[in-house]
Amino acid sequence: MHDHIASRHNQFIKDLETIVNIDSGSHYTPGVEKIVAFFQDRFSQLDWRTKTYSFAEGKVPCLEAANADPSATDTVFDFFFIGHMDTVFLEGEAQKRPFSIEGNCAKGPGVCDMKGGLVAILHVMETLQYFRLAEKLSVCVGFNSDEEIGSRASRPWLEDIAKKSKRVFIFEPCRVGGQRVIQRKGGGGYEIICHGKAAHAGVEPEKGINAVVELAHQILAITSFADPESGTTVNVDMIQGGTKANVIPDYARAVVDVRVADASEKERIETCFQQIAQHTHVNGVRVETRGGIYRPPMVPSEKTLMLWEQIAEIGTRLGQEMKLIATGGGSDGNFTSALGIPTIDGLGPRGGSAHSQDEFLDLESINSTVELICEISKSAAEGNLD
Repeated sequence: MHDHIASRHNQFIKDLETIVNIDSGSHYTPGVEKIVAFFQDRFSQLDWRTKTYSFAEGKVPCLEAANADPSATDTVFDFFFIGHMDTVFLEGEAQKRPFSIEGNCAKGPGVCDMKGGLVAILHVMETLQYFRLAEKLSVCVGFNSDEEIGSRASRPWLEDIAKKSKRVFIFEPCRVGGQRVIQRKGGGGYEIICHGKAAHAGVEPEKGINAVVELAHQILAITSFADPESGTTVNVDMIQGGTKANVIPDYARAVVDVRVADASEKERIETCFQQIAQHTHVNGVRVETRGGIYRPPMVPSEKTLMLWEQIAEIGTRLGQEMKLIATGGGSDGNFTSALGIPTIDGLGPRGGSAHSQDEFLDLESINSTVELICEISKSAAEGNLD
């Protein structure tokens, strides 16, 4: 299997180049649909069942591929492999800086986050099919296109399949230092909107109700919600308000990013934001709060830790360094882990500088990534994976 995977290295790079050069930002549906078509064709060549979805009134195309019937009530998948097709980049980015290779690194928009992971899943499935190992496994692949904006439309679909699965593997990039991910913070966001009353700032300011002043008080209160010792961060990332220099502002707004490490902190933070409107500082102002924590924390269960030990043993046998990391960023693994399904993340090829023009994927990690997942799958096919 090692030699076969190595022989397909150039094909992997060719496939990666194809999809990196297709713009697929979260809000660029035509590009995402091209990615769907590429993978649907390849999975269909394996004689797998493929099904496309179009959530959110056609704005969120998704692809499901499986070698068993996901709709059957008795289907239980040995593995559910998840990847997202969307990137954070706007239409035209791929034309400005198309796929390229610099030394041992591939460059281009979304190359590691997470188009490298998508191609890795495909090549794992093609390899397992080649060696007829897929016949001994039931596997489902789910590619969504709204992960970068919260997976709100695709989440129910992913969760439904996860509930039918023994294990979930997320193909976000392996970290630069070689770490896979077993724990992530939960996250969400809030909008704080203050409604006041406009008035002439020079002639009759007393008739105004200053929304900006109220927002300033609320920002100071909001920052106190953070608890670094518990891993809870609360950051005001955007503010806006006012119209002109001589007008008492009747509107002000702040956008807040929240990350929590455990479920108890999620409940505390939600309570804090719910109570904001009850504690105003400027007479007559109305404060509105929107949002919530939509990604639950990803906290490893005993079953997840047991799965990791088995995976680490396989990787070590292959000569790979098996390390773990906890991170503040979220993924679809947050959702599947919260369901109690053993979930391992960061199983894509190694890469870094995601969401920037410096994003890269380590080409030397491609073969080892595919081989690791194939050997894990082989172990399950042989009944050696709990």
